[in-house]
Amino acid sequence: MTSRICILGIDPGSRVTGFGVIVQDGRRWLHVDSGVIRTKGSDFHARLRTIHAAAADLFIQHEPDELAIESVFVSANASSALKLGAARSAVLCASFAFGTEIHEYAPRAIKQAIAGNGAADKAAVQQMVRLQLTGAPKNLPHDVSDALAIALCHAHSRRVRQVASEVGA
Repeated sequence: MTSRICILGIDPGSRVTGFGVIVQDGRRWLHVDSGVIRTKGSDFHARLRTIHAAAADLFIQHEPDELAIESVFVSANASSALKLGAARSAVLCASFAFGTEIHEYAPRAIKQAIAGNGAADKAAVQQMVRLQLTGAPKNLPHDVSDALAIALCHAHSRRVRQVASEVGA
């Protein structure tokens, strides 16, 4: 019998942070909750406080066993990467009080695990999340589908690790 596993997936952003909560039901993964944490104003530190407080509320409400979060990537804009890192840190710091296991995934790895292509576009990821997650809402904003994809990526990864340990790999 599989024990209940609850995963909180986070797609961090300094203005909009997506979240998705999934639980295991046998071999299926069920949608429990999802949405966004929206921040307002120009005070960056106030936005980080909002993300931290909302993330702490998610940990209290759902008591996730594991946190899956997107790792920082640097594209053309280093300033954006630093802000993304700070938003991630606000969520990570909230998790520390709850002793939640933390797992990080690169954007390409998430897309590869969910859509079979590390360069998949947001629409493809969104479609595959709806197909793979029982009870997923039909209309998922991209920040939400990305967070659910992160949670599902971790679910797939933990299943591979479980099977590997069972066969002694």
